[in-house]
Amino acid sequence: MSTTEIAELRRTIGQLRQCVGTLRARYGDASAVRRLANDVERLDIDAADMDSCAPSVPTQSKSEERVKVPDTPYDPSLWHGADDEGVGGYKRDQA
Repeated sequence: MSTTEIAELRRTIGQLRQCVGTLRARYGDASAVRRLANDVERLDIDAADMDSCAPSVPTQSKSEERVKVPDTPYDPSLWHGADDEGVGGYKRDQA
């Protein structure tokens, strides 16, 4: 994350902290308010961790293999006797 992103994250966590404080003033020490306060603290800890670690640059593995899927229609015999899931089966001749 860039310093701008970290600063925006810290600002947003501060706003969340204020909202939770408002909720605490209204609802008291309800368990939901305590969980929200705990979540804000965990976000703050994670943001501090992000700030202290160097950003990693994603690398594309050279071993990745791309499989080309042709645009041509599949052979209809591949689907012979198959059922469409969720639609029901094909109508079968009943003797």
